[in-house]
Amino acid sequence: MLTMPISTDSFARDLCALRPDLRARALRLTRDEARAEDLVQDAIERALRFREQFQPGTNLKSWAQTIVFSLFVTGWRRRRRERDAVRSLAIDPCSWTAQDDAVAELRDLSPKVKRALEELPSSFRDVVLMVDVAERSYRDAADALGVPIGTVMSRLHRARRQLAVSLAEPAEQPLAA
Repeated sequence: MLTMPISTDSFARDLCALRPDLRARALRLTRDEARAEDLVQDAIERALRFREQFQPGTNLKSWAQTIVFSLFVTGWRRRRRERDAVRSLAIDPCSWTAQDDAVAELRDLSPKVKRALEELPSSFRDVVLMVDVAERSYRDAADALGVPIGTVMSRLHRARRQLAVSLAEPAEQPLAA
């Protein structure tokens, strides 16, 4: 598909015109004026940095709002990991020296869930352990496994579907199509 290059000036101008909409979205997500403003600034900076990925003729507002949402979720996950780390250090000041290992995370799972995980193909199990159990980002999992991020997302979707079927009670089992 041939795409026409975007004029930097018109792209930046159109993006800045979306600022009130982006700010409204950010405010709904963060419920905090200062954090919303920071989120919009980060989103605009990211959109400008990756403007070559925007396809002319598509919806710039939707693309920019997706960036706002993605940055919000990434920040939320980061803050949650930081809170968990601080909580862990409050309980055990030497916990930062312990290895972060998916096997250690498995101790908190029920035997039924462990069994269902073991039944998954290893490529699916590895993604579930990294993303859902160890709470790593899709990007981190993709880098660790040496696969594209889309592959991680696809494997995770299929693994979750298989886990749902495995963990469903017999009366809840879906009918075969």
